[in-house]
Amino acid sequence: MDFWTILRDILILLLAAAVLGGLCERLRQNPIIGYILAGMLLGPNAIDLIPNYETVATMAELGVALLLFMIGLEFSWRRLKSIGMIALGGGTLQMLVTIALSAGICMILGMEIRSALAVGAIIALSSTAVVLRILVNRTELDSIHGRNSLGILLLQDIAVVPLILLLTALGSGDSIGQIGWELGRAVIVAALLIGILYLLLNYLVPWLLGRKEAARNRELPVLLAIVTAIGAGWASHKLGLSPVLGAFIAGMLLAESPFATQIRADIAPLKILFVTLFFSSIGALSNPAWIMEHWVIITAAVAVIVIGKAVIVTAVIFPFSSSLSYAIATGICLAQVGEFSFVLAKAAQHGQLIDSYFFELIIAATIVTLFLTPYLIAAAPSIAIVVGKFSAHRFQELPRRGETSRNTGAGMSGHIIIVGFGPAGRQTAEALMKEQEQLIIVELNPKTAADAQKRGLQTCIGDATSIEVLECLHLGKAKAIAVTIPDPSTARQIIGQVRSLSPETVIIARLRYHIYRSDFIRAGAHAVVDEEEEVGLRIASEVRKKI
Repeated sequence: MDFWTILRDILILLLAAAVLGGLCERLRQNPIIGYILAGMLLGPNAIDLIPNYETVATMAELGVALLLFMIGLEFSWRRLKSIGMIALGGGTLQMLVTIALSAGICMILGMEIRSALAVGAIIALSSTAVVLRILVNRTELDSIHGRNSLGILLLQDIAVVPLILLLTALGSGDSIGQIGWELGRAVIVAALLIGILYLLLNYLVPWLLGRKEAARNRELPVLLAIVTAIGAGWASHKLGLSPVLGAFIAGMLLAESPFATQIRADIAPLKILFVTLFFSSIGALSNPAWIMEHWVIITAAVAVIVIGKAVIVTAVIFPFSSSLSYAIATGICLAQVGEFSFVLAKAAQHGQLIDSYFFELIIAATIVTLFLTPYLIAAAPSIAIVVGKFSAHRFQELPRRGETSRNTGAGMSGHIIIVGFGPAGRQTAEALMKEQEQLIIVELNPKTAADAQKRGLQTCIGDATSIEVLECLHLGKAKAIAVTIPDPSTARQIIGQVRSLSPETVIIARLRYHIYRSDFIRAGAHAVVDEEEEVGLRIASEVRKKI
């Protein structure tokens, strides 16, 4: 096959992805939707402008390996330990419950157990690429539901590799004992691969990158990173494992290196290239004519997936969360099927676990859920507020020294309320304590609230967006309220609620992004501490001191 012909096909696909991705961005949609649309239009099931689609799809698989390598670079062992119980407990439960329930429904519909488990594994994953990008664009990654979503998505990314191994074993057609043996063999081989990569990445690569030649030549670290990612994927493939396993492990081991940050920055453009190819090739897998013909069953499948995943995530997250409303918001954010589900679907089809009809249905339903994701995430905070008004769990005061009081602030007058006890709230409280001010801390996270209580501060666990919670704090008798939480949308809601309940109360708000300053003022803040503005002034001050 002519190399230049293949290169032409790739250029056509990338050009269409750039145009449609830019159009989606202009329409305030996620550009990944444009990449998928490009593949749908140009693929073999539509206009068919890419005759060498199979070769392009094979190259796009490099994007998967490189994406897993990049994700691995984000996962040092220390970070894995710090992702918290919501990720470890809630994320693990979400995966297991989703697989079990999905498999159960499929078996009721007459599907064989291996195929049912494969479908459950495919549906269990959500989209890291789409969800995190939207949360970042909406400046909601620091919100409670944003942090919850991030933790669960990280756990799901880790689960991709064992799920691929599981589907490979299920597709072999062996007995349960043989599957167990195959998984055991895979674990042994994977351990051997990890050992080899550990020696290479902890001794050889640091030695090479630490030499003067590497320090002077920026290309060498990039080349070494690419060789590591692709080489680990190739070695994993040769050992009978999934290439993404080797790439992920290589990235994870390299994450402990002091060069990890620079490597991530240097190979980011390559990741964008291959990931764009990956999403475009996903779109090419779909069949627009088939989707039009079977739109009823696709709509039903999408409804079951979105509602089912939202309910499952909410149910498993709530025991780890202090608020039902934010558990629901997290569930809504993760109600789609993710990009790695396409990889699992192809593995399931290759292992004859699912037929072509079910493959087309899964691909179509997954693409539709990705289209819906921006709208679901946009609606999640509003739904959280509505649910919070009816939730019996929205407010619970932290008992003081074994004593329970449901009247926080009772008998107080002239006090100051601080919403949030993160670093900014803690600094605010410490400064005001020196002036002998009466303080009440409102914090949604029980652990953070416990930290405030240990410092001798009157503290309650509550959602400050709730009118009932604010009324319990005796706003009318308070000197002021300081809103220190970083999430702009939540902070704006709190400011508006305080202004409507107590117009005379002074409101001081922390503003993380300058673009929201006018929104805070319109909502009713008397003063806004603009982080971007303050940082600029501080930098200028330090520059003056040094010149």
